[in-house]
Amino acid sequence: MGFGSLLLGCFLASGAALALHTANPHSVCRSCDPRAGSCSGQYCKSNCNVSKICPNPDDVCAGVWWRDAGVVTIETMCHDPTKRLHGVMLENFGTPHCLLTSSFREVHDLRLCACTGHACNDRVLFDNQITSGVKENKRPYELSKLCRFCDIQSTTCNNTGICESSCNISSVCESPREVCASSWRRRNGMSLVETVCYDPELQFHGQYLLDYNSSICLMKPVKSSEDFYICSCNTEECNTKLIFTDAAEEERKAVELALLFILVPPVICALVMVSFFYCYRVSRHLKGIKRKTTGTDIETYTAIISNDNSLNHNMELLPIQLDVTVGKGRFSEVYRAKLKQNISGEPFQTVAVKIFAYEEYASWKTEREIFSDTNLRHDNILHFLTAEERKAERQYWLITAYHERGNLQDFLSRHVLSWEELCRLGGSLARGVAHLHSDQTACRRPKVPIVHRDLKSSNVLVKTDLTCWLCDFGLSLRLDNFISPEELANSGQVGTARYMAPEVLESRMDLENIESFKQADVYSMSLVLWEIMSRCSVIGGNSCQSNHQTNSLFHLHLFARCFYPKALAGHSRCPLFFSVLVWQITS
Repeated sequence: MGFGSLLLGCFLASGAALALHTANPHSVCRSCDPRAGSCSGQYCKSNCNVSKICPNPDDVCAGVWWRDAGVVTIETMCHDPTKRLHGVMLENFGTPHCLLTSSFREVHDLRLCACTGHACNDRVLFDNQITSGVKENKRPYELSKLCRFCDIQSTTCNNTGICESSCNISSVCESPREVCASSWRRRNGMSLVETVCYDPELQFHGQYLLDYNSSICLMKPVKSSEDFYICSCNTEECNTKLIFTDAAEEERKAVELALLFILVPPVICALVMVSFFYCYRVSRHLKGIKRKTTGTDIETYTAIISNDNSLNHNMELLPIQLDVTVGKGRFSEVYRAKLKQNISGEPFQTVAVKIFAYEEYASWKTEREIFSDTNLRHDNILHFLTAEERKAERQYWLITAYHERGNLQDFLSRHVLSWEELCRLGGSLARGVAHLHSDQTACRRPKVPIVHRDLKSSNVLVKTDLTCWLCDFGLSLRLDNFISPEELANSGQVGTARYMAPEVLESRMDLENIESFKQADVYSMSLVLWEIMSRCSVIGGNSCQSNHQTNSLFHLHLFARCFYPKALAGHSRCPLFFSVLVWQITS
């Protein structure tokens, strides 16, 4: 019975202690030795990441803030509020904010605070911040300035140039309103300098400090006296260096002169270069106008309109009068037009204008970029003049050479070819495709290979000398070194179905090998060549459509020898090319 009573008594005592601890738990506070703090203008953070459980349940979280030589230092700790901290009894320590309320000026600008709450001394607020229990009409706390403060002492400075005061004492100003101020005077043959903190709302030597928002201390004479100057500024210890007005003016002039010497030569060089370039372009234009241009010599005319084969935004729109429609495609219409410009003594020059609606900008842009490659120029590629954006009509124009014979499809429907004409058409077509696919020009200049992707007889023009010009590059693709398989895959299945290679129709293109795109072009070209052969006549009056396989293969052999070795040598698609021709002719 006695042992049971003892256990019961121990249990009750432990419960009472636990209840007491629960009712008055120990505080958890930031606890770090003095370290540099960071201030935002409204509060300062202790930058302490060490938390400590206070040993005494009555302890509160405390903070000590001071500034020395412009550096803010904060010390955090647990503290017994019944004891003095730095010789001062803490007040208002029951608040959740660590409010700095005490200020001393013995050695440092020292302020203390205390609070209750988990790590509430992690940041300290100033006594005039807008917090609970504080009036809202008080101004936010501002850190006082740190200025040189030596009152009056002799100096070797005179009233010209830039000099530094001999004061080596820095002081934190009493009020945040105060700024750094200095005065210089000559008295009894001695030069004297005064460095102080001063309230700009009060007169300093009978003058108001009107320049206290400046970052430098620029000396100005008092009452037009040559022997008395004052200045003020609002940055740390800015009254150390005294700048007299004459020196500031000389410094400003020196800076302006340096800028003048630095900036003027490049500007002059730029103006000379622009003038030279303008004169060069005008000279080229005038020389081009003096040249005689004919319907067949369209290259000279191309150089006159656009030397760089690109859209010229600085030129006015060309005076073009549309005549009649000569063709229509999926994305555009082609017009025969008259260019009203007297170049060769003729009243106008006949050109072709390919017009895209505003909605077909992508097709216009693709074809313009293809044509803009100067290395594309070739006797068997349509000659490009210029490109224009006609905002008034909401249209995009491509202006090219005009050929009255029209496209190859229409020409073959109206003419039967001789063997020589067949070779001329087929050979020029193959040479145009070979140049398009090649990675260099005839002069061995590097060139980006291009695949047409829509080769067909209606996209081939016939010149007056019965040679071919490739045209309509709206679906073309530049095979530069930076193109990726993903971009090739996203280029889509394009072209005309009856001219597509089987792997294009069945989406079996080898996207890792750009040569496969060239091979698809060769397949389409072989079908165009078959169209040409189907309209030829041979010695003895027999048609190339003859069912006699021996004659057809013989004709094919002669035809291939006429143009193939020079134009397409090296194409890996050549066996398939001949197979298609044999199949078409012998079927």
